[in-house]
Amino acid sequence: MPTYDYRCKVCGKDDAVIQSISSYSREPIRPTCHGMMERRISVAPAFSGLANALAGDRHYQDLRASDGTPIDSRTKHREYMKKNNLALTGDFKNEWSQAAKEREAIRAGAPDRERKRDVREAVERAIQT
Repeated sequence: MPTYDYRCKVCGKDDAVIQSISSYSREPIRPTCHGMMERRISVAPAFSGLANALAGDRHYQDLRASDGTPIDSRTKHREYMKKNNLALTGDFKNEWSQAAKEREAIRAGAPDRERKRDVREAVERAIQT
């Protein structure tokens, strides 16, 4: 179902309403704050990648980390991620594709040395206890 975004003209508070298109066409739900809130157009999630590419760094505008640190530029975002020892999923693309190849090889019958070692160590621990 579509989400309709609204903003108060007086205080700037944002609100969202989830409502079917047919229901919105018949009788839209319009939230109020300091009077009727103004409808805003927002980018649909499916198109956000395209919109971000077209907008440059505009998607960083007013962006803050969960701890409140402003990360309103690509540089600040990278620095924040590095400083806090964080990573993006894209940082692991090569590792994940390599792991997928290794799993496929094991399924095809290649020996899994790590699994054999793990089982051996687990048996040895069980015997010791």
